[in-house]
Amino acid sequence: MTNTPRFGDAAIVDVEFGVDVRVVRPVNLYGCRIGDRSFVGPFVEIQRGAVIGSDCRIQSHAFICDLVTIGDRCFVGHGVMFVNDTFRTGGPAGRDRAKWGATTIGNDVSIGSNATILPVKIADGVVVGAGAVVTRDLLVKGIYAGNPARLLRAL
Repeated sequence: MTNTPRFGDAAIVDVEFGVDVRVVRPVNLYGCRIGDRSFVGPFVEIQRGAVIGSDCRIQSHAFICDLVTIGDRCFVGHGVMFVNDTFRTGGPAGRDRAKWGATTIGNDVSIGSNATILPVKIADGVVVGAGAVVTRDLLVKGIYAGNPARLLRAL
């Protein structure tokens, strides 16, 4: 017996765009907000409820999930993954939004390629190194790297 899968296409649906936003397709953007003069590269997914500030650059292959807010003038490198489900109950929260965590990124933040950002707060002006895994709030302006990410130098 052969089953037929349901197919979907990458799409841009119900997005609130600011002025002069540039998007390179294919992307999957739905129910999110993207601020003035921001750039979204190809193969990016930004989910419902995510907010991207003005003058941001979201590079290719990034995943920005629900409950993520990114400030103004931020850079999100290639392959950066945001996570809103930390499996705190021993398994996936599924569609139970009450079990998800929020992430707030300040202004002028740079996140290097392939970083993973769990539900945290990141202060203005922070630099997150490539490949870092951010598991705790980064509240001091500085350069962070590693797994888990730690402060290398205050700025």
